Amino acid sequence: MRLEEQAQGGRFLIQGYGDGGFRIAGKRFQGPILVLPGGILPWTAASVSDITYESFRPAIDAAGDIDVLLLGSGTRISPVDRALIQRMRDEHGIAIDVMDTGAACRTFNVLLTDGRHVAAGLIPVE
Repeated sequence: MRLEEQAQGGRFLIQGYGDGGFRIAGKRFQGPILVLPGGILPWTAASVSDITYESFRPAIDAAGDIDVLLLGSGTRISPVDRALIQRMRDEHGIAIDVMDTGAACRTFNVLLTDGRHVAAGLIPVE
């Protein structure tokens, strides 16, 4: 899926997703990624079952710049450990919102354009 190409405050919107990866700032990122205020990193969570507290370590390190982390769980919404979501909110002030990856990409772009402090953990779709 191709999304609009724009930049917001030095951060780039997600331009597209599919075929197992993402396109951001004209670059292709294959596999799961974390989109953080400081950059885009490969992510260790290839599926929702791989998500742990430690897999969020880069987001935790950037917690002062993140209010919400959108979690794109693949082609459909998958349940994420409620205790993990609560821990991220209580200990680091990061609210996690789980949705399918397409919705997470679109929502990320809207929130970023609105000036929100947003990050994303994205599991790719084919």
